[in-house]
Amino acid sequence: MTTLGDWVTQLNTDRAGERMHHLIERLYPICRSITGDGVRQTLDIVCEHMPLKRTEVPTGTRIFDWTIPNEWNICSAWIRGPDGAEVVNFVNSNLHVVSYSTPVHTRMTLDALQPHLHSDPEHPDWIPYRTSYYQATWGFCLSHRQRETLAPGTYEVFIDATLQSGSLTYAECVFPGARKEEVLLFAHTCHPSLCNDNLSGIALLSELSRYLAKTSLEFTYRIILAPATIGSLAWLCRNEHRWPLVHSGLIVSVAGDAGAVTYKRSRRHDAAVDKASAYVLASQNNSARVLDFSPWGYDERQFCSPGINLPMGRLTRSPNGTYAQYHTSADNLDLVRPEHLQDSLATLLAILNVVDADRTYLNLFAKGEPQLGRRGLYQMMGGTTQIAECQHALLWVLNYSDGLHSLLDIAQRSKLDFSLLQKAAALAVSAGLLTPTRRAFNGLSHHG
Repeated sequence: MTTLGDWVTQLNTDRAGERMHHLIERLYPICRSITGDGVRQTLDIVCEHMPLKRTEVPTGTRIFDWTIPNEWNICSAWIRGPDGAEVVNFVNSNLHVVSYSTPVHTRMTLDALQPHLHSDPEHPDWIPYRTSYYQATWGFCLSHRQRETLAPGTYEVFIDATLQSGSLTYAECVFPGARKEEVLLFAHTCHPSLCNDNLSGIALLSELSRYLAKTSLEFTYRIILAPATIGSLAWLCRNEHRWPLVHSGLIVSVAGDAGAVTYKRSRRHDAAVDKASAYVLASQNNSARVLDFSPWGYDERQFCSPGINLPMGRLTRSPNGTYAQYHTSADNLDLVRPEHLQDSLATLLAILNVVDADRTYLNLFAKGEPQLGRRGLYQMMGGTTQIAECQHALLWVLNYSDGLHSLLDIAQRSKLDFSLLQKAAALAVSAGLLTPTRRAFNGLSHHG
């Protein structure tokens, strides 16, 4: 039976990294925001990779302490200088316009225009990304170097955008498992042309769906693609009946840069996904990092809010705000690389494999070691070049399968690879030496 961990060795031959980078390249030009046709166009493309069920939440819908805003769409935008020459144009970069800018067509002096302009003196050649979701205003972003060249005089500004009653769009895809308890995987869809912060998470989960569809799963897996904050809150508000079913979850983003893989624990700190992620990162390399929970970052803030408190961690490479290109035009196709995307996917698969396969067993022949030879277990393990290691793993599994220690417990104690112990346990079960037990699933612990 193929496990999620088995796919890790096939990522190179599958060219998974190249495929994810190509998807990012297709999605890169689309102008996304928390609502609007850019999100729908993005989901249209992702639907080519996995079947998504969309939900439209109408403007004005109350979502906990929030309200779904008007839908925003933009057609064109530009600034023309005193000589009539074009200064910036939305066609050249959708970062040029502050997201959710109100429509405007007027003429004004440079002094009057300056409060509506945004640039970054620390990175003078990059265009910053700015938003104004919940405040009626408008603005343009440009490089600081270009801003400094603007001559005094009268400028014409034009933003052809609409802010009107519509809806917020989120989408989800479900991969059924043997159990109804779910593993949630979330990526945000609201950023425009930003490759690492936004598109890498979408690409990673799109590629992951290929392997989920081809694996016999213990848990049911639910991929959610939604705008940050308001989108995750909308899903949570409309799916409160699902909260008690959530066994584990991960927010996935910033997965394509050269930074070290980083896991941020859930608010619970010791949830199954926290333990699995810490184990996988510790076994991979010394540069990987595990961070404690804090109420700052991505949508783990919503899933881990005190009245919800789901076991949701966060998997990234460089965390948000810790790399220079964050929320600028330099977060582009050159920053995200196929090899980093593939490494992130390998880590994600390894974590999910531990989450999905970790269980306790009971040794049915616990008084002394069972005779392995007459059950053909040595021969069954003889096809590998790691015969001694496999036999070692089998002895560890048999000794600690007392109904109290899970495979992850045994992996941590023995220092053996989880996948090796997983295979040893499968052999022992098939030989009638072990029987799986099921740890009690406690579901949601409200309010911490």
